[in-house]
Amino acid sequence: MLYAAYGSNLHPVRLLTRLPGSRFLGAAAVAGKKLRFHKRSQDGSGKCNIVAGNGRVHAAVYEINAQERDLLDRIEGVGSGYCVAAVEASGFGKCFTYVAPPSYIDDKLRPYSWYKELVLVGCEALEFPIDYIAMIANIAAIDDAAKERYAANMQLVEHARMSSVAR
Repeated sequence: MLYAAYGSNLHPVRLLTRLPGSRFLGAAAVAGKKLRFHKRSQDGSGKCNIVAGNGRVHAAVYEINAQERDLLDRIEGVGSGYCVAAVEASGFGKCFTYVAPPSYIDDKLRPYSWYKELVLVGCEALEFPIDYIAMIANIAAIDDAAKERYAANMQLVEHARMSSVAR
């Protein structure tokens, strides 16, 4: 099954740490959507979400198996933060992804700096359009008071920066 990742799972390094059997297929765009960082997370920060709008959201498309789909559903918090949705990814067709229901949206939230960097490193590695990367770079971020979580995620960001993406 095909999964369209648009947030912290963009870079294959991130997704492979979560789902070792996943396979990166390529980059795609999802038309008629906008990227937002307003999904309320359990840690109190804003995570990525896609909403209807003019424009497109860029994504990484992965092939994953049913067992990994169940694991990813748990990691992403299906039923407690995200719902599964179908999207059309250019060049790949129908994929599943995750979207936040209205009860989990708060436009006042900001992402942690490490989370935003994880999204950016994926965008850069997949060579998304410069204006799309700039839009994300300009999102205001906040510091994560949990120093161990910050350090672990920044280590993942640096590892992703050093890894090439096979296309």
